[in-house]
Amino acid sequence: MKKTLFLASALALTLSASAQTELRTSSKDSYVIPAEIYGQFAEHLGRCIYNGIWVGKDSKIPNQDGYRTDVFNALKDLQIPVLRWPGGCFADTYHWRDGVGPTKDRPAIKNVFWGGTMEDNSFGTDEFFTLCEKLGCKTYLSVNVGSGTVKDMNDWLEYITGTQDCPNVNYRKQNGREKPYKIDYIGIGNESWGCGGNMRPEFYADLYRQYSGYAHLYSNNTYPKRVASGSNDFDYNWTETLMKRAGNNMEHISLHYYVLPIRDWNGSKGPDRGFAEDQYFGVIRDGYKMDELVKGHIDIIAKYNKNVKLDVDEWGIWTDQEQGSIPGHLYQQNTLRDAILASTTFDIFHKYADRLGMCNIAQVVNVLQAMVLTKDDKMVLTPTYHVFKMYAVHQNAEYIPMDFKSPKYTFNGESINALSSTLSKKDGVYHLTLTNVDPKNKQTVTLNLSEIKATAMNKAEIITSAKFNDYNSFENPETIKIKPFNGASVKKGVLTVELPPMSIVTVEMK
Repeated sequence: MKKTLFLASALALTLSASAQTELRTSSKDSYVIPAEIYGQFAEHLGRCIYNGIWVGKDSKIPNQDGYRTDVFNALKDLQIPVLRWPGGCFADTYHWRDGVGPTKDRPAIKNVFWGGTMEDNSFGTDEFFTLCEKLGCKTYLSVNVGSGTVKDMNDWLEYITGTQDCPNVNYRKQNGREKPYKIDYIGIGNESWGCGGNMRPEFYADLYRQYSGYAHLYSNNTYPKRVASGSNDFDYNWTETLMKRAGNNMEHISLHYYVLPIRDWNGSKGPDRGFAEDQYFGVIRDGYKMDELVKGHIDIIAKYNKNVKLDVDEWGIWTDQEQGSIPGHLYQQNTLRDAILASTTFDIFHKYADRLGMCNIAQVVNVLQAMVLTKDDKMVLTPTYHVFKMYAVHQNAEYIPMDFKSPKYTFNGESINALSSTLSKKDGVYHLTLTNVDPKNKQTVTLNLSEIKATAMNKAEIITSAKFNDYNSFENPETIKIKPFNGASVKKGVLTVELPPMSIVTVEMK
């Protein structure tokens, strides 16, 4: 829902002692930032599910009915709005009946995509939906199109949402769940251009139309929002073809984009830690390309159906695995660089908040740009976790657009914006988040508060560290975390923020 701001004059935003630019909001629209932009993704990959989220009821690791207690509490505290499961590539090999019923009777399966790991299926449909209920988050179910059938999907939806006296519903009740579950989003296939079936867009569009019709017929009038398997980063033809052929059969369409320090899918992607400035600069630079991607795909979608939302349901940094970790499990450390990538990406998402439906970082525990890492009975919160925690104030808040000319961060003759920001309002309180990506130079920011009717600063917080490749280890778990910030002040109605190099700051005003 759009709301136009009518401000009499511009706000002044000064970016350095010698340069000043104006922030104008009088002619722009303000939108509500969907909480679902802060969504998470849990795939059966490595130790994301097993030993990450789920340890089983008999584990010596403290748990609540099988859910690992420390991880559950960390995710609960993060206010997760939506969780995607069971994949990812894994979804198109997953057959739901393997993961329901008495645990002892569930067959083991080989995870053919991720390391050939054998899984006992102790975490399945009931465990996922119960987890989401405990977390208070929405559910995003990915169904098997690559190796499944329409009937498989129909039976699964009936098991989850059905109420009538029929075999699938009775099977759910037999397994201990009387009430139906709620599906909020249903992903029909995943990466159908690749691991989800290696399909041409024309073929997938027709197949999607078939599946999407039955998805609503068999979801027992709950009508989950249908998410079409969309493009791999800059493949605009996929989006164009799918929207042209099936744009009236969906509510959402997805987009996947990963940032690689070394963009080589077949070779080294770059180390997860111990990197130099070239890979710091390159990651932030390529992260900024999310703006071009989101705008490009949104423009194509709007040509065919302006009601369809874009979901960036896989995003984040993908590096080489941590040395010594199991091949194919995609376990990587998480540095200050990755936290800055997350904050600048959020600022881009906010810019398109009126057309984005949902975004899901990859992934929630122990895989890629994770929120949480575990080792035996230990857990550590990553720098990216703290960014999600800091930015939670923007969930369901009114986004106030800002126009400004950023100073530049230059490396080896190439320049990118040094400053990224978001301003939002909720319940009469303003939050301004500022990220300085420059690893050497501070930025001085001043904001005239009079036009947003703010008069005082409540508090300020910061995420930073001495080096861009610093991280939280199990030995030193609090190297990077949210800390109080004393570099912001208000004097005569003007907010002044002294942003250190490589820092993320949030200022709360009223």
